[in-house]
Amino acid sequence: MPPKSRKVAVMGYRSVGKSSLCIQFVDGQFVDSYDPTIENIFTKKLKVRGQEYGLELVDTAGQDEYSIFPAQYSMDIHGYVLVYSITSEKSFEVAQVIYDKILDMMGKVTVPVVLVGNKTDLHVERVVTTDAGRRVADKWKAVFLETSAKQHESVSDIFTRVILEIEKADGNLGQSDKCCLS
Repeated sequence: MPPKSRKVAVMGYRSVGKSSLCIQFVDGQFVDSYDPTIENIFTKKLKVRGQEYGLELVDTAGQDEYSIFPAQYSMDIHGYVLVYSITSEKSFEVAQVIYDKILDMMGKVTVPVVLVGNKTDLHVERVVTTDAGRRVADKWKAVFLETSAKQHESVSDIFTRVILEIEKADGNLGQSDKCCLS
């Protein structure tokens, strides 16, 4: 089977670690220096359940609640990774604003989304609880993960899960993923 191309936008408030997550996933290294991103595109081949994917990650510039949602982030985008820092309530709120803007732009009730609480290595500075993140993701029917780009914790899970969410939304995954009691 030829690889399937999937384009994923990585969005969130500034300095939550969007680029760090992308670079850690693609190159396997943590970049500590912070240069605000204009916009970067990363590509990586990924195998999920035996299917090869050509993943294109759009690492966006940091958004805030007043940012106008750029139309290019709703066209040809298959799924979204919304990142917040567990050390910033503001970044958590902004992730929710971005989610609402995505739904408005797409005119859909649900879109393939993975909500990511990044910077778990800074647990002593945590202000957003795991439960709060999980509650929001449940409300969105999205996948929720907590990660540390710095410690390479659950980084590749983000992108595997977003692929699975895209496939599910496209009707390519059967209900076999669900547990059922008879």
